[in-house]
Amino acid sequence: MKKIITSILALLVLTTACGQQKNDTYEVDAFKTKSGKMVKFHALVHSSIRIEYEGQEIEIDPVTKLGNKTIDYAAMPKADYLFVTHEHGDHFDKEAIKILSDGETQLIMNARCAEMYGAGKTMKNGDKMQLADDFTVEAVPAYNKTEARTQFHPKGRDNGYILTIDGLRIYIAGDTEDIPEMETIKDIDIAFLPCNQPYTMTPEQLVNAAKTIKPKVMFPYHYGQTDVSKVAAELPGIDVRIRHYE
Repeated sequence: MKKIITSILALLVLTTACGQQKNDTYEVDAFKTKSGKMVKFHALVHSSIRIEYEGQEIEIDPVTKLGNKTIDYAAMPKADYLFVTHEHGDHFDKEAIKILSDGETQLIMNARCAEMYGAGKTMKNGDKMQLADDFTVEAVPAYNKTEARTQFHPKGRDNGYILTIDGLRIYIAGDTEDIPEMETIKDIDIAFLPCNQPYTMTPEQLVNAAKTIKPKVMFPYHYGQTDVSKVAAELPGIDVRIRHYE
């Protein structure tokens, strides 16, 4: 009998561990809004972010496959809101959008992506949109300023987004360098800033962008093989969190 009980307990532990592994596939960071509601960020891959808020699903630049990583969007809830920053394949994926969308999904994109997808609400730099009583979005510039890189992300084409969810301000920069317009981005609680050569920022530019915006929390993302491990030491006062956004 003792051996049977021991075996049952071992099986329960193994089952629990397996369940936890399945549920914890992606790193999750949770934050509270101004009125105490919970917002959760799931680090999917590269520039793909899943956000949960009060039973609502928000997807940023979903892609089904990047390198050797595959995201099973069919196992996730449909998106209430889905944002696309620009047309490059590591940000814009028709298959992922179709899997995540139903008749209630609000698709928000720049003009080029809406044209390519054949649907979606378009936003250009400077546009603002009230999505719900407690949810607004502003499209902000995202582009390359270095002369040899301007062909990657020309000024005026692509979007970054500032989401304000029940007072919590979230800046999703998209593919950009440390552009002058960042001087106008204020009161950011959480910032996702890219660091990947030659398409976005160097680590030095990332530090400069973070010092300019001064978010409370900063996630380097879209960083590929770039070493961002030393960035935190140069940003005292900012909570730098490195997750699997290679």
